[in-house]
Amino acid sequence: MRRRWLVIVAICLLVPAAGVVAWRVANGPAKARQSQSHTPQQQAVPATVGTAAKKDVAIFLSGLGTVQAFNTVTVNTRVDGQLDSVNFKEGQNVSAGDVLAQIDPRPFQAALDLARATKAKDQANLENAQLDLRRFQEGGTLANTQQQIDTQGALVKQLQATVAADQANIESAQVQLDYTTIRSPISGRTGIRLVDKGNIVHATDTGGLVVITQLQPISVIFTLPQDQLREVTQEMNLSKTPLKVIAEGRTDTQTLDQGTLALVDNRIDQTTGSVRLKATFPNKDYKLWPGQYINVELQLKTLPQVVTVPSGAVQRGPDGMYVYVVKPDQTAAIQPVTVGQMRDGTAVIEQGLNAGTPIVVAGQYRVQQGSKIRNTGTRSTAARADGARKG
Repeated sequence: MRRRWLVIVAICLLVPAAGVVAWRVANGPAKARQSQSHTPQQQAVPATVGTAAKKDVAIFLSGLGTVQAFNTVTVNTRVDGQLDSVNFKEGQNVSAGDVLAQIDPRPFQAALDLARATKAKDQANLENAQLDLRRFQEGGTLANTQQQIDTQGALVKQLQATVAADQANIESAQVQLDYTTIRSPISGRTGIRLVDKGNIVHATDTGGLVVITQLQPISVIFTLPQDQLREVTQEMNLSKTPLKVIAEGRTDTQTLDQGTLALVDNRIDQTTGSVRLKATFPNKDYKLWPGQYINVELQLKTLPQVVTVPSGAVQRGPDGMYVYVVKPDQTAAIQPVTVGQMRDGTAVIEQGLNAGTPIVVAGQYRVQQGSKIRNTGTRSTAARADGARKG
């Protein structure tokens, strides 16, 4: 009886389990197929698709620069005296030759008058000596001795030298008088006034009256690694025009001014392994100021028709840089690339990508290898994507 009951209980337990297994076997594949048919649409990743494009791209070298005045002059006095007037305002633009200050000219005018009077006296003595010499020569040795004639000739030459010295004294006194009027040696902008009206100034004073800086044009000294020196000098020799230089702000990419490369320094700094370069900017809007730190972009050359993509399309992984290429079945695939330059939202692709290849340009944070892509805004070219970013 016990065996019979055990058999009956076992049968009761096995029959339902067998039914469940049979139902799953029959219906499992269908549900799996149904689930697979809905998965691509549900897992499609929204992203913006664009295409790699070919265009001319300028190659730039970046450096850190310091603005310097094109010319700087500390205006000093060249004579001693009392400062009668100051004829400029602090921060005023002046031109070369403008009167900046006036020193009391009276002592120097008196010295000039004295030099002129001395010359007039000596000139009169010279004329009288010349008349006597002429009389002695006309009378000859019958009326005068040869010694008298020779002595009178020497006196004439002596007075001629005295008159010449008087003329030199006049010119020196005139120069000293001219120095009492202090003029600007260059065109530029005045700084803070260093001496006030009424003070006694001396030619030996080291501080000067004012510092004038020339701001138009203006210079920028910047550095580049020594490894880039060969490229720069090569392009300077090949280019018929000076290389273009762009000055940008330190905290942003705002263009302050555009100028040209003036020179490359004749030595490399061994402590930093860098070389100094000097650029000149017109500075029409006074956006560059002496002592200002800026970012400098040196346009080295222009690459014709290279493959470009928006900078946002380039991703960085453990194996280097890559982009997501969109296959014909709308799935994403990782494509390693070699990037030459990234600037103004455009990346130059040296290897790994051809022009016209569809790529993901935005929304990559959700994209993975093999992800289905749902395009949310096709951009036909990299340039259009760059233009939208700037806009």
